Amino acid sequence: QVQLVESGGGLVHPGGSLRLSCVASESIYNYGAMAWHRQAPGKQRELVAGVNTGGPTYYADSVKGRFTISRDNAKRTLNLQMNNLKPEDTAVYYCAAAHNRKVGSAWLGPFPYSGQGTQVTVSS
Repeated sequence: QVQLVESGGGLVHPGGSLRLSCVASESIYNYGAMAWHRQAPGKQRELVAGVNTGGPTYYADSVKGRFTISRDNAKRTLNLQMNNLKPEDTAVYYCAAAHNRKVGSAWLGPFPYSGQGTQVTVSS
């Protein structure tokens, strides 16, 4: 079973940037879809962004134009560049993987594998 380890979280002021990274314990060529989810206190976990092997990407409306997801299969890494951060982006961010590629509403479905999360706090 793949192990996913996130890093890069922290405290940032509104308008600032952070770059999250997730390293997998094995090749991610076998994981057609990878994604970032987040969970704020008292709220359900939600999909932030996803990327299939070889492209296309998916973004939640709340982060479009501010966040960019990318994957480097050779380095077994998934990244999330977050710009213009807002207080409502405060949450624990989780890396996730699924064997099959996802299209459309399937992005909102379950991912079998997930990391332990990294805290992102946006506050002045």
